Amino acid sequence: MESKLRRILRFMDLTDVFFAVFDEEDRLIFANRKYRETFFLEAEEYPLWPDLMRRNFHARRGTVISSSDFELWLKGTLSRRGKVPFRAFETDVHDDTWLWMTETVDEDGWMLCLASDITPLRAQGRTLRQERDIALRSSLTDDLTGIANRRFLMERLSDMLDRGPEAGRSPAGCFAIFDVDNFKQVNDRFGHAFGDRLLIGFAQKISTLVRRVDCFGRLGGEEFGLVLPRMTPAEAACAVEAMLEAVGTLRPFSEYPEFAYSFSAGIASAALCEDQAELYARTDAALYRAKRAGKNRVCLAD
Repeated sequence: MESKLRRILRFMDLTDVFFAVFDEEDRLIFANRKYRETFFLEAEEYPLWPDLMRRNFHARRGTVISSSDFELWLKGTLSRRGKVPFRAFETDVHDDTWLWMTETVDEDGWMLCLASDITPLRAQGRTLRQERDIALRSSLTDDLTGIANRRFLMERLSDMLDRGPEAGRSPAGCFAIFDVDNFKQVNDRFGHAFGDRLLIGFAQKISTLVRRVDCFGRLGGEEFGLVLPRMTPAEAACAVEAMLEAVGTLRPFSEYPEFAYSFSAGIASAALCEDQAELYARTDAALYRAKRAGKNRVCLAD
């Protein structure tokens, strides 16, 4: 078996197909010769994907990123990356190579990336396809915070419900709605620019605390949603409690270092054959209970 595995790995290095595997933390686990050469990876280097992209962006190599604000681009990309079981797209590389790339994600968040060089086919319609892809990404991104918007979040919620529970395993998952406490008072006291800064910082903090398979996005105003596939209500409540604690340590305004804030959350577990509207309504009702109970807390749906 070991000799067969070595032969498979040798074939991967001989092929001109780009091949890489990332774990649930988005750390590179394996990459073949072609992938390492194109994205400037040393032989025994296994970085996190965001670190690899950041390094190549500043060195003007690897993937071409059209945005001048890398961190904003990264935040939006990470809010969508690995949230669907499979996706395919075209990408441009600084050496003028044009790639057709696919990403396959398993239920634990591990990702298989495969790519082929389609440079000879790119001329006709390339600009049109690039503009289409940029417009599509924009339509799935919240303008203010840079994370996933309501449309993308609701699509992932539908995906979770469509997959349903697996025999002998955890349920389909949970949905959570977050609402920043006393947000109107923040706007009234400090102004809307400060309110926007708070929402941006809140989105950034929560984004660092979710799993690869989770999807966190802005529903609108000061409300955010979190799709938690394959999580039980107890697990979801524990995860959100940790987020409550993390947000409680934030001091979003350097001008007012004493100011702190909190959020309230409602969580509901997807019931068998439940549709999206029903699950959303139960989650929203749980959020309302958290607000009535004093805010800065998590409530589970009945």
